[in-house]
Amino acid sequence: MRAEIIAVGSELLLGQITNTNATFISARLAEIGIDVYYHTVVGDNPDRLKKAIGIAQKRADLIVFSGGLGPTKDDLTKETIAVILETYLENNVDALNSIEDYFLRANRIMTENNKKQALILADSFVLKNHHGMAPGMALEKNGLQYILLPGPPHELEPMFEKEAIPYLLGALGKQEVIVSRVLKFYGVGEAELEDRVQGILLRQSNPTVAPLSSQDAVILRLTAKANSTDEAVKMIAPVEKEIRNLVDEFIFGTDDDTLSSKAAELLKKSQLTIAAAESLTAGLFLSELASEPGISSSLKGGVVVYNEEVKVEQLGIPQSLLDEYGVISSECAEALAVKVKQKFGSDIGIGLTGAAGPSPHDGKPVGTVWIGIALQNGEVSTFKLDLSGNRNTNRRRASQYALYYLIKELK
Repeated sequence: MRAEIIAVGSELLLGQITNTNATFISARLAEIGIDVYYHTVVGDNPDRLKKAIGIAQKRADLIVFSGGLGPTKDDLTKETIAVILETYLENNVDALNSIEDYFLRANRIMTENNKKQALILADSFVLKNHHGMAPGMALEKNGLQYILLPGPPHELEPMFEKEAIPYLLGALGKQEVIVSRVLKFYGVGEAELEDRVQGILLRQSNPTVAPLSSQDAVILRLTAKANSTDEAVKMIAPVEKEIRNLVDEFIFGTDDDTLSSKAAELLKKSQLTIAAAESLTAGLFLSELASEPGISSSLKGGVVVYNEEVKVEQLGIPQSLLDEYGVISSECAEALAVKVKQKFGSDIGIGLTGAAGPSPHDGKPVGTVWIGIALQNGEVSTFKLDLSGNRNTNRRRASQYALYYLIKELK
């Protein structure tokens, strides 16, 4: 089966958002043996969308659409497809009930245009939306398969995994179960990771091993096809073990884990409390931790000590230490971690200091960062980073690295 992905949305053409949906869909289709030959992006214009569909119909067996299923006038994907396929839209009662229930729970007035999201192509197979309002749909017409998905990735990805993939396997006449296991890495680049597991990548067949990169992690997705879930899990296990033997020091989590969720999990499991003193990150580290449910049992508090005077006044950092070593130093990061731990009476203290940019600070180049971690047993570790991004990228990466080093210490 040859596939083409058509992403609909003028915001994609204007560069306002990145088309991550196409990357995700391509990777998942490849895992079930469907080759994607073309990616097309078209704006919210029915005439141009018709032309794009006409071209795709001549060169693909499967056309997957993302976007254009919402309530506004420029959401015209299903309406345009209905015209091309000479069919009509009909109301889906389950989808409409779900939309109405959402507005009732949110205590909001439901405007008439929201009912538009419950319309589906006649005779299509409904792909349920468990994370939003507009359902997706699948339809076979004149020997071609059409899959329509919502645009927001948090809606599209679970819908494609749980609804569209099983539909396509049925259309292909495949009865296999597909199971994926995701290993997440930090502190290592995608190229270095791929080089370290090159032998595994070269001989992969089933399970497959796919290296991926995201903003917050490098990923290896292990995917097995089998006659049952248990069989697929057993096939993945030895491959995962081999990978861990090679690069376990960089693995911080699996599947849905994030750096913040894993750090929070380990803190709660260990029944440890934490506080942070942040200079260049100005609260980003604490904000990441605070996003995790139940963290109140572990997170005591923290301070933003952005300049030298506040470091001295609020935390009691000796002025002599700053004069001798500077504010961007291992000694300063260590002192921040120790003092904030004492101030809040926590088990662990974190200190972050550095030069975010765009100009050097305290004689240190842009991207120089020191992270201090004071543990409950009195030990203190410091870590130096040499980052190369812009100001806010450096600040965000510093907070992510602090979470990563915290995870390593807790483990």
